[in-house]
Amino acid sequence: MREGIHPDYHQATVTCNCGNTFVTGSTKESIHVEICSACHPFYTGQQKAISARGRIEKFNKKYGMK
Repeated sequence: MREGIHPDYHQATVTCNCGNTFVTGSTKESIHVEICSACHPFYTGQQKAISARGRIEKFNKKYGMK
């Protein structure tokens, strides 16, 4: 590998608007997100997969996809 062309890799702290934080690897040292797996309706069980299927079918009907 050539030296000097790759960005530095850090242990990044990800902070969500809900207050949840976790650590991941990134080229940035800190990341701020609006929604995470702790507050997203699909992952918390507030939104069901059945309701998502209806929206997918509506999208396919609207744009002529089969």
